[in-house]
Amino acid sequence: MKSLMLFYKEMLADAGMWCDISTMRDYETVTHRVEAEGLSFLTITLTDYGKDLEKALDRGFVAHDLFKAFAFTAGLPRLFGGFLELVFDRSTGRLLDSPSIVAIQSLRQLTLVFGKIGLECAPFRVRAAIDKYVQCESDVRSSDRLFPPYEDAFKRLSHLLFGDMFSAIDQMVFNREIVPKHSGGSTADGFLGNRKYYQHEWTERLDDWFPARDFLVSRPGLYDPTNYTHLEPGAERPVKVITVPKTLKTPRIIAMEPVAMQYAQQGLLIEIARLVKSDKTLHSLIGFSDQTPNQRMALKGSQDGTLATLDLSEASDRVSNQHVLSLLSDFPHFSAAVQACRSRTADVSGYGEIRLAKFASMGSALCFPFEAMVFLTVVLMGVEHELSRQLTEKDVKSMLGKVRVYGDDIVVPSRFVTSVVAQLEAFGFIVGLHKSFWTGKFRESCGKEYYDGVDVSIVRCRSLFPTSQTEVPELISSISFRDQLYQAGYWKAVRYLDRLIGDKIPFPAVGPDSPALGKVSFLGYESQRTDRDLQLPMVRAMKVKYHLPKNSVDGHFALLKYFLHKRHELLPEEEILPNIEPLGREHLERSGRPFRATIREGWVRAY
Repeated sequence: MKSLMLFYKEMLADAGMWCDISTMRDYETVTHRVEAEGLSFLTITLTDYGKDLEKALDRGFVAHDLFKAFAFTAGLPRLFGGFLELVFDRSTGRLLDSPSIVAIQSLRQLTLVFGKIGLECAPFRVRAAIDKYVQCESDVRSSDRLFPPYEDAFKRLSHLLFGDMFSAIDQMVFNREIVPKHSGGSTADGFLGNRKYYQHEWTERLDDWFPARDFLVSRPGLYDPTNYTHLEPGAERPVKVITVPKTLKTPRIIAMEPVAMQYAQQGLLIEIARLVKSDKTLHSLIGFSDQTPNQRMALKGSQDGTLATLDLSEASDRVSNQHVLSLLSDFPHFSAAVQACRSRTADVSGYGEIRLAKFASMGSALCFPFEAMVFLTVVLMGVEHELSRQLTEKDVKSMLGKVRVYGDDIVVPSRFVTSVVAQLEAFGFIVGLHKSFWTGKFRESCGKEYYDGVDVSIVRCRSLFPTSQTEVPELISSISFRDQLYQAGYWKAVRYLDRLIGDKIPFPAVGPDSPALGKVSFLGYESQRTDRDLQLPMVRAMKVKYHLPKNSVDGHFALLKYFLHKRHELLPEEEILPNIEPLGREHLERSGRPFRATIREGWVRAY
């Protein structure tokens, strides 16, 4: 806590210098609040301040329903009052005609910097998140009962948008042309890395569309049914619901899929992503890997107000399986394949095994693409409602550059926003009004924020600062944080981090592409010696080594891994599945995500 506060003092001084205001009283207030409330003040209460600031910018004024945890003087909160007076009028709370964008960015940096620090939530917050997950199931079932009046329009528009793609995949499924793939993540049955190729469970539902004799061995003649357990629908393994750190206010809930389900899901995902990328219209309207179009549209919306940015809460958990069934109702083979690799039940701590009404939780390979397709269809239903007529193919193409969906980040024309929000809510989705913007000059989408055409995005601290050389993840995170702050111009804060990190490891100046744990500098990199063979400048520094889990695969299972990997290497994987990497020399002995990282000192190239 002490190091965080000393760092915060320097960052506050940087911001004060930019805006030519004193920050001494602000630091005193923050210090007193942290002493009284602990780390939660920095990670939760200040974050709420930052979110309320964004809402005030969108409204154009500060009201007393905002900043509830802070004392007011006249029309503005007392904390950071010097910055606020450069943005709002103190007496009325109204947004100034020409607010200081530097002050806006500074306020956001000061209040949101610790909002997503990777720490475990308090147990009561974890329990509340799990309870909310289960309650969401009830909400989805209630929304399903309201779906029928909208179904015809939903089917018609989804066919207009995705009909050609769905038809192509439908034919591929029928012809048994889908090629599966193992993911790198954890699974409900505990298989990691190469061990996934030894999976011994398959389901009867999967076997109808993804035959085990074709999917689990390198050639059908090697398949021995006695080596596998074929599970009936009632005996299938459920997804395992777990929590992972997101913010100290609430954890993120994900569901680990059984390895068999994930294996088939990845095959369908590859074809969906490939066909979306090859279709100019779809590639403009939805995205799976490239967030920059959403960010550019958010920038435009902040400049001229023509585009609104919307954010959905609990987005993936509120996409009903009924939505997906309707989406694919005219494509029986594709629909059956999707349903075959969809997990129907979830193992939830404190609740046992529950039946799922949602299509899939975060963790399913098909969750992200299908939520995007459902959201896009509903968004265009809202546009239809506003225009009071059915959309044509020409109308859809006229939306290019005006409508885009990336997960739960949605951009729509501001003139349609009321109808779009109403349509989303009619389907049971929750529009996060604190993160949706359309009336002012502030816009946010896919991690980038803009005000009046200027980037006011911030740098976030993702972990506590390291206290020793052995805290490798904290060191790596803090160095990345330091370099981002350096690029943003927080010189005093950077000097503090340089001292803190430099007390624990050698910390030379290096180029941005150096493998060394060093500091990026506009002044260039250090060169302590020259490698005689490579003629490259070298520095004495720490280098990270990531340790992959030991898990070997051999025999025909090793052949299966090789052939599947070579098939997927032929695809434009950088746009589809960024985690497809060349097979390393030890790929048959070690695989999966690194389970730990270590550092060692040595001579490393400086750039």
